[in-house]
Amino acid sequence: MPELPEVEAARRALEEHCAGKRIRKCVAADDPKVIDGVPHSVFESSLTGKTIVAAHRKGKNLWLQLDSPPFPSFQFGMAGAVYIKGVAVTKYRRAVVSDEEEWPSKYSKVFVELEDGLEFSFTDKRRFARVRLLDDPTAVPPISTLGPDALTELMPLDEFVHSLSEKKIAIKALLLDQSFISGIGNWVADEVLYQACIHPLQPAASLSKESCQSLHRCIKEVIEKALEVGADSSQYPKNWIFHSREKKPGKAFVDGKKIDFVTAGGRTSAFVPEVQKLIGAKSGKTIVQARQKRSKLKESSEAEESDSDEDFNAKTSEKKSKATTVRRKKQSNDDSGEESGSEDDLDERINAKKSKVASVHKKKQIGNDSDEDEPQKNAKGKTKPKRTNSGQAKAQQKKARK
Repeated sequence: MPELPEVEAARRALEEHCAGKRIRKCVAADDPKVIDGVPHSVFESSLTGKTIVAAHRKGKNLWLQLDSPPFPSFQFGMAGAVYIKGVAVTKYRRAVVSDEEEWPSKYSKVFVELEDGLEFSFTDKRRFARVRLLDDPTAVPPISTLGPDALTELMPLDEFVHSLSEKKIAIKALLLDQSFISGIGNWVADEVLYQACIHPLQPAASLSKESCQSLHRCIKEVIEKALEVGADSSQYPKNWIFHSREKKPGKAFVDGKKIDFVTAGGRTSAFVPEVQKLIGAKSGKTIVQARQKRSKLKESSEAEESDSDEDFNAKTSEKKSKATTVRRKKQSNDDSGEESGSEDDLDERINAKKSKVASVHKKKQIGNDSDEDEPQKNAKGKTKPKRTNSGQAKAQQKKARK
């Protein structure tokens, strides 16, 4: 993502090669997402015939001052870039348009041809940039909301130290806050914190005066060094964390030291635990450990995820096996108890059974005796076997006599 060094390199190239020249032709893309707030045809007519007086920048925003308003302003977004035909402006990842591609590029959002034949283009592959037409870019957002520029307006050291002492948020999040200091983005913040040996999650107010002084110095040094090489990242010092901050965890090192990653200010932040130590609150350390753990889990490969599933299944099977063993042991104990008690109780159970059988036989015999007292035939001579008690038998005999 283009940050202050890249945007400043573009500003310097436009100032050097385009200032004082009249615009012969302007072509704006019919893309209302990028060409913001004005039809592309109005944008074109507003620039054609105007003379470029100067190129200005604040933070990560650039605008051209023409001989009369309105002025075109450029918010670079994730992949905005300025290219001047035949001029090496800057090189940074995600925005390089190959020399072999058509000119202007298919990603061009604003193309300008000057009176002497020089051409430049503002391109954006990812369409997160914003191009506006404004009477006074400094009087309206986003430029009007920006804090001091990190290159041209960095606050004096004493004021910087005092300002940090009043901020309780993490220092990385504070550096990314464009209303505090404008122009510092993710990679510049990571670099200055690494060079100053400050953990990205360290609360700003907890920084010592010496750490604040080191941070102030490193902001200037990192930005100036990047501009010395025209924001060409391939020429940044080899001992910068910049060159390894986009590598995967476990494969990122700088000067032989391991690079770790945490989330700070909503952005993935690279830091070196060996030299950037979180000082103070235990809760802060807990947060770092939790975030590091989540990062490692997220970066794990499919093979590792498969291994985790196998481990889970193995543990589940082991638990089931243990439960089965417990049940079998319990059943075995119950069976053993029954077997040991069976011999002792055998005689009692046999005697009880004999007694029960004898009782049944006795009851049956009493019933048979009662049946013998019943008449064998009724008044019509038919037999009528019927089992009844002695009271019923006597009642039937009396009825028969009558």
